[in-house]
Amino acid sequence: MPKLSGRIVKYPARASFIWYSGLILLGSLALLHPVCRTNSAVKISVLDSVFTSTSAACVTGLAVRSTENDFSFLGQAVILLLIQLGGIGIMTVTTFVLLSFGRGASLRSRLVIRETLGGGTNSDLGWILRRVLLITAISEGVGFLILAVRFLFQLPFQTALWHALFHSISAFCNAGFALHDDSLSLYRTDPIVNLTVSALIVVGGLGFPVILDLERNWNGTLKDRWLGLGLHSKIMLIGTTALLAFGFCSFLGLEWNGVLKDDAIWSKPFIALFYSASCRTAGFNTVDLTQLSEATIFFTILLMIVGAGPCSTGGGFKVSSMMVLVLRAWSTFRGRRLISVFRRTIPDSVTDRTTTTGMIFGTIAALALTMLLLTEEHFNSQAADEFLAWLFEVVSALGTVGLSLSKTSDLSVIGRVIIIVLMILGRLGPISVFVAFSKTERNLPIEYSHEEPLIG
Repeated sequence: MPKLSGRIVKYPARASFIWYSGLILLGSLALLHPVCRTNSAVKISVLDSVFTSTSAACVTGLAVRSTENDFSFLGQAVILLLIQLGGIGIMTVTTFVLLSFGRGASLRSRLVIRETLGGGTNSDLGWILRRVLLITAISEGVGFLILAVRFLFQLPFQTALWHALFHSISAFCNAGFALHDDSLSLYRTDPIVNLTVSALIVVGGLGFPVILDLERNWNGTLKDRWLGLGLHSKIMLIGTTALLAFGFCSFLGLEWNGVLKDDAIWSKPFIALFYSASCRTAGFNTVDLTQLSEATIFFTILLMIVGAGPCSTGGGFKVSSMMVLVLRAWSTFRGRRLISVFRRTIPDSVTDRTTTTGMIFGTIAALALTMLLLTEEHFNSQAADEFLAWLFEVVSALGTVGLSLSKTSDLSVIGRVIIIVLMILGRLGPISVFVAFSKTERNLPIEYSHEEPLIG
């Protein structure tokens, strides 16, 4: 027992896996109950229940059943609870309850929380938890109020409040679940819904360490605020802004005469901004994805691979990881051995971890894509034509995005199992996968002579 406990304490990501597995199991059992489906819905199978529960708990948004038509109000409430717990972390809520009732959290819980929320070793765990839950409540509360006012002009009072609550939580948690089968297409040109949901997605995707750092440096001039931020916050803000701009400009340029050709000129920027914010990790959509050009689909895949920030409600390879690789390449191009930015030097160990997690992320995606091509296409002659669509599906699941080119509902049993595994791995994150498979560092008593292989 001490040996097992030691392993869990040393690798807290394994504890997160246990907690998320338990959450998915409980959610699956709840969704199987008849009260969670509508009277007109076909009985929900065990696999569909597990798939829906996993997608909600891992804040992905891929669906094999209609959230609007197949699940009752209670079923939708179960999905929303899974989204909320999965978005901020089930361990976050559990540890907060323990501390609130005066019970000390275990060492394992503290390690998991600090890994999940990005707290340092000297951080006050209680303070971190309270601030995270407060930030979550304020963000979702403001989003709820704005959306509720907007929906009251269109829906009955209780329905408007429920839709506002559901979509504000789903947006902040970057889940992508919507109470309409066509996602938010009904509000395609609505600036209030577009801007509110986009803002919730971006805030949730920045990561709690960045939000807490911004809060700590809120006073003073703009220059003082910027100088007071940590390196992680700076590269996250720059990377997120660059990705939003890239997605916005690319979508607007590629689809101006495509899916946007029938929209008014004033509404096209709103649609493009919403797509740029959502396609990276959230999974909401206001356009028909099957009508997008292949170029748009390809750059969407690139954005989904990057995803959101570490210790956030989103998934993906992470914005900060991408920035580290970009800085490493730029430093090498300039003939510099060290990565120096904002008067800070990024250790080589960080670059090594980033490269390793990138390789793991790519390997998992390649294996899953190969398996899907074998199981879903049945070796037919159209496999090559469907390659991009299946790659889109794999990256969407692994990046916990939730967008789909109408492939999710057609998945076979094996295909659904593959996507379930990808969603779990995506929510745990590449870093957790790296930790789970890595061994402790061992110092060899002998260091052999160095010899460099040829590169490039």
